[in-house]
Amino acid sequence: MASRAGPSSAKSPAAVSSPSLSSSSSAPARSAATDPVLRNALRYTISAREYGLLHKYVISRSRMLKKRAPTVDTVQKIMDGGSDSAAGRSRAQSLSSSSSSSAADKVKGKRKESDGNAVVGGGGADDYNARAIRHSIRVFVATGALMKLFGLVSARLVGGKAKHHEGAAANTTTPLHKSPTLRLSLSLSTILLMYRLLFRFLTRLRAHLLEPSAAPFRTRNPRTARTLTSPYAPAVGASLAGLALGVYPSQQLRVSVAVYTLFRALEFGWNCAEDNGMVWGWEKGVGGRPDRKKVRPWWWGSWMLQPFAFGQLLHAVVFDRDCFPTTYGDFIFKHSTTYLHAKPADYPSNVRWPKVYEIVDNLAQMARMNWPAFISPTLFPHKEDTLPTALSAIAPLTSGAHPLITSLSCATLHPTDPSCSRTFLTFWLRSFPPLTRFFLLVYSALLLPRFSALYHFPLSTLHKLVSSALRMAAFLTGSISTAWSSICFFQAWFPRTFLPTQRFFLGGFLAGFWALVERKRGRGVFLYSARVSVDSLWKVGVKRRWWRAMKGGDVWVFVLALMLTGVVYERDAKAVREKNWRKGISWVRGEGWKDWGVDEEEFEGEEGTEEL
Repeated sequence: MASRAGPSSAKSPAAVSSPSLSSSSSAPARSAATDPVLRNALRYTISAREYGLLHKYVISRSRMLKKRAPTVDTVQKIMDGGSDSAAGRSRAQSLSSSSSSSAADKVKGKRKESDGNAVVGGGGADDYNARAIRHSIRVFVATGALMKLFGLVSARLVGGKAKHHEGAAANTTTPLHKSPTLRLSLSLSTILLMYRLLFRFLTRLRAHLLEPSAAPFRTRNPRTARTLTSPYAPAVGASLAGLALGVYPSQQLRVSVAVYTLFRALEFGWNCAEDNGMVWGWEKGVGGRPDRKKVRPWWWGSWMLQPFAFGQLLHAVVFDRDCFPTTYGDFIFKHSTTYLHAKPADYPSNVRWPKVYEIVDNLAQMARMNWPAFISPTLFPHKEDTLPTALSAIAPLTSGAHPLITSLSCATLHPTDPSCSRTFLTFWLRSFPPLTRFFLLVYSALLLPRFSALYHFPLSTLHKLVSSALRMAAFLTGSISTAWSSICFFQAWFPRTFLPTQRFFLGGFLAGFWALVERKRGRGVFLYSARVSVDSLWKVGVKRRWWRAMKGGDVWVFVLALMLTGVVYERDAKAVREKNWRKGISWVRGEGWKDWGVDEEEFEGEEGTEEL
C-alpha cells in the first residue's frame, strides 16, 4: 500500500515549511489535472512525447510561445489526471499484453508491452484507446486535406474548371453528408478506429480465456474456446472493420482500393506459403527427412501475369471499351501512331477522318464479319461496294491503300506500306526512342530521394538508371507492336472463320511475353496491369452476365483481404517483404510504427540468453 501511495501522499520539507507557497503553486496544476475536458482534449490531440518534441524544437525557440505555453511536465500531469487512474490504466495495459501458452505469444506480449511503455511518462498518460482515437482523427483530417488539395490541383490543371473525378473536391451544390471527400475521410478513420478496438478486445478476450480460471468455460464450450483462443482470432475478427469502407460511395476508387488490397494480401499469402515450403517442397536429406527448401525456378515470377492481362485488356478495348480503363488506353494509343494514323495536314477539312476509337470499333466489326477480304479501289475504280457499309468510317484510310495489300486489317493499320514486317520495324524506330526518354525522366525523378547513392556510386547508379529505362522501353515497345502486328499476322495466316474474335486475346497473350525483358525489375508494372485486368474482367463478366454483381461485393473483398493480411502477418511477419509495409500493419494494429518482423528475432535471442 505504501508503494501505491508513492510520492503523492508524502510531503516535502518545502511544503511543510511554506504551506502558502505550496498552495499557491500547486492549485492551478491540480485544477488543470482534474479538469476532464482539458485532459481529454489533450490526450485525443497530442501525446506527451509529441508535445515534448514540439516544445523542444518549436516552442522553446520562441520566447513568447515559451512563456505562454505549458511545460512538458505540466502537460504530462494534466494528461495523467491523477495517480489512481494512471495506475488503473497501467494495469489494463499489462493485462492486454499478458503472455499465452506458446513461445510466439510470449514474444508478441513483450512487443505489445514494450510499445505500451514506450510513451513518455508511462502508460497512464497515453493509453491504447486514446492513441486509437487520436490517430483516427488525424487520418480523418489528413485525408480530407489531401483530397481537397487534389481537387484544387486537378481543377487548376484543366483550366480552372471543376474536374469530375472520384476523390476530387465536391461540388458546392452537393450536400455535406454526400460529399465524397467527407465520406472517404470518415470511412478510412472509422476503419482504423474499429480495427484497433476490435483487435484490442479480441486480444484481451483471448488472454482471459487462456488463463487457468477459464478452464471450466473451455471444457463446456470446446469449439468456441478453440475459435476464440486461436492466435489468428484477433486478426480475423478485427478485419470486420473493413465493412466501414461501405461508407464511401460505390465508385471506381472503392473498387480500386479493394482490388489493390486483395492483390497485396494474395502476394503476402504466396510469400508465406513459399517460405514454408508449401509450393516447391523440400529437398530430402539424410534419413529421408526434409533438409532445405527447393529453389524457385528462374523463369517463375510476376511477369507470367502479363500474357493473360494483356490478352484480356486487348480483347476488352476492342469489344467492351466501357469496361476498359481510359487512362491505360490513352497511353497505349498515344504511342501507336504507326498503326493508328492521325489526319494528314493536307487532308481536306470538310472530309471526316476516322478517330482512334472509331478505327478500333471497325476492327471489332471486321472480326464479327469474319474478316472480309480487301478489294482495292485503286485496282477496281469502277467496282461498287469495295468496302462493306458497316465499315464506311474507315473509307478515308482504305480508299488510298496500297494496291498490293490483300488484308483489310492491313489496309486499315498501315495503308501506305504493304509490308507488315517493315511496318513493325518502323514502329520500333519511331516509338522506342521517345519511350526511352520518357522512362529516363521518370526514373531520374524517382532517384531524387536516393540522391546519396548517386553521389557515392555515380557510375553504378547511372548504369542501373539507363538500363532500367532501356528495358522498360523495350518491354512496352515490343508489347504494343506485337499486339497490333498480330492482327495482320493472324488474318494473313489463319482461315477467316478461325477464332475471329478470340484473335485479339491471343495477340495480347503473345505481346505479354515481352515482360521477360523486364522480369527482374518490372514487378510493380506487372502487378498494376494484372489489377487493371482483373477489374476489367469483372466488369465484362457482369456486362455479359457471366456472373451476377453482388451489392457491396467490393467491400467484402476488402474485408477478406484484411483478414488474409492479418493472418499472414500473425503467422510469419517476414512474408510481408517490404519493411514499411510491416511497420504500417503494426501501426494499424496499434503496436506502434515498428518492424516487429525483425524485433521478434531480437526478443527470441534475449529469451535464449536468459534461459542459458
